[in-house]
Amino acid sequence: MADLNGSGPSRRTVESVVEEIARRAGAIALSHFYSLSTVPVEKKGHLDLVTEADREVERFLIENLRRAFPDDGVFGEEGGDIRGVSGRVWVIDPIDGTFNFVRGGQNWAISIGLYENRHPTFGVIYAPARDLLLTGGKAVETRLNGKPMPPLPPLDLSRASMGIGLHPTVATEDRLEVVRFISDDLRISFRCCGSATLSLIEVAMGETDGYVSLGDSTWDVMAALPILSNLGGAHTIDWDHTELAAKLRFACGSGEFVERVRPLLAKVSDSGRARDA
Repeated sequence: MADLNGSGPSRRTVESVVEEIARRAGAIALSHFYSLSTVPVEKKGHLDLVTEADREVERFLIENLRRAFPDDGVFGEEGGDIRGVSGRVWVIDPIDGTFNFVRGGQNWAISIGLYENRHPTFGVIYAPARDLLLTGGKAVETRLNGKPMPPLPPLDLSRASMGIGLHPTVATEDRLEVVRFISDDLRISFRCCGSATLSLIEVAMGETDGYVSLGDSTWDVMAALPILSNLGGAHTIDWDHTELAAKLRFACGSGEFVERVRPLLAKVSDSGRARDA
């Protein structure tokens, strides 16, 4: 197995392997995407869908990651949970943005993130319908379609924008507080693209200044966070006290953006804990 810490085959070898796996998985997903009328769709919950495309792509990712990195574990959205012996885990989302996928929208992506020492350290994201491939992480320069990406721009409130992700299970009062805070306290624009991974790609590309989520999962962000970290991105997730199966309430973006939305996260996180108690 290629050594991710530098002894043995180069880190570039690992990048190339994972990028190839992501692209091949994307081809599988696209074949289903171009035949949506024949793709069976199931409901995991209200507005929470899964397709055979999700399952086939996850099976492909698990098989190929295990072949490339046999000592590592794999943890996936659609039930994949394979323990390894290295202490590293590949955390995968076969199609993040399934709701967009089944409606024929382009905002969906394949996410492959590496989790080691309880933190995300490397990621590859492939959005095949938009031909976007992002790679980056610890000791790996962040690139978009093979080209280095610039740092995140400074926050300019006169033209600021942010993405939001609100899981269907999130209480209405918390949803309303997010919109109120953005509109009244920050007074900036916001958008909801229906995919955490694509929302974080928008941050990386400078299209938005940050992203706030109530209810995303670790597989939604495991690849994107190390990619963004290289660009100066910050986030509020305490990985030392977060398990892989956890639901997240967090902000990510430029350092100034994250500081400005901390009061919102404190309020909606406290209210969520109170309801769960």
